[in-house]
Formats: sequence, structure tokens, C-alpha cells
Amino acid sequence: MHYYAIIVAGGSGKRMHADLPKQFHLLLGKPVMMHTIAAFYHSSFQPEILLVLNTDYISYWKDLCVQHNFFIPHTIIPGGAQRFDSVKNAVQVITNEDSIIAVHDAVRPVIHEELIARCFEEATQKEAVIPVIPSKDSLRKISGSTTVSISRDDILIVQTPQVFKYRILKKAYSQLYSPLYTDDASVVEHAGYTIFTTPGDASNIKITYMEDLAVASLFLSSKA
Repeated sequence: MHYYAIIVAGGSGKRMHADLPKQFHLLLGKPVMMHTIAAFYHSSFQPEILLVLNTDYISYWKDLCVQHNFFIPHTIIPGGAQRFDSVKNAVQVITNEDSIIAVHDAVRPVIHEELIARCFEEATQKEAVIPVIPSKDSLRKISGSTTVSISRDDILIVQTPQVFKYRILKKAYSQLYSPLYTDDASVVEHAGYTIFTTPGDASNIKITYMEDLAVASLFLSSKA
């Protein structure tokens, strides 16, 4: 069995209102996604790392690696117009059919070894596994011109890494793009496969806004 980690880093950082995409912002002295890549590299399954980057930032990333003495082995894959296209580009590079593939957001740097290992391990049996956490907040749904409450017991918040057997992910990404695809699980589900869940981690946050960097810093410091 061979293991891969596709690290998706094609975001533009618009929601942070910053010129530099969020994956390049400094977190405890080095770019966010260096923490992410290192977590997978040092995990027990030691996956081969494929980093999907916006082509405009490939040269910039290479310079950052030199600047920060970051020499963890990884293959750079040019990103596409949509996240769907970016992941598809990486999946097409993989030819080993006896593989388990994790797809992870580059901007989730606080990813623990236990969660990575469990997702890989469960995917070997269940074929398609995603980590989820329950909602802690009250929730409302738009209904016409007003809103109605919905039970948070019926809602799960989806995280990454989302992990799949090769043949499933390969078939899923042979489909045409749809705006209904919000993550890899939705692509795989649309291809006719069942998605299984495993408990996620509340510290496995996605860096979306500037204040998230401070939270991630606290989590990483406590992890160390």
C-alpha cells in the first residue's frame, strides 16, 4: 500500500483582505503551509506529498523554502481554475492503483498525527473517510424572507484530511465540474460512493481570517 497527501494551496486570500494568500502568512515564524506539510511528513504513514499551488506563486514558494531552510520533499502540482481542477491535477499524477490518498487544506496547519493516522487507517477499510465535528452553535436556515431554527444535532462540520482509496478518487474526478462540489467528499458522493465519518478535532481549524492565525498559534504552541 502506498500513501499520498495532496495539500491544496490554491486560495487567493480574499476573505483575509490581504494581498498575500493566507497559506503564505507567517505562523510562529514560518509560512502556514510549512506547518501543514511537516505534519504529514512526520506522521506515521509518511505519505508522499503533492503540493497544489497557484502557478503565480510557485516561484515565490520556492524562494520561501530556501529562505526558511525548508527542505521536506514534496512535488509541486500547478493548480487549476477551481479547487476541483486543482485536486484533479494532483490525482492525475498518481499512477499507483494500490494507494490511499488524503486531500488536505494547506490552511489547516494544526493537524495532529493521531487524526492523520486514523483517517488513513479507516480509509483502508471503508474506502472514503472524512473527519467531522458537531456544531457547538445554534443554527438557523434561510426560508424565503425569514429564517427558521434547525437542530444542531443534525449538523456536522466537515474538516480535512478527507481520505479515499485511489480507484474511488480517480473515478470521482473523471466527472465534469459542478458548482455543487464543495469538497472532495461531495465529488466522491456524487460519483455514487458512500462517505464514512470519523471524529475530527476542534483544534484542526481552517485559517480564513486574520484572527485565526492567533488561534492557530496558541494551538501549535500547546501541541509543541
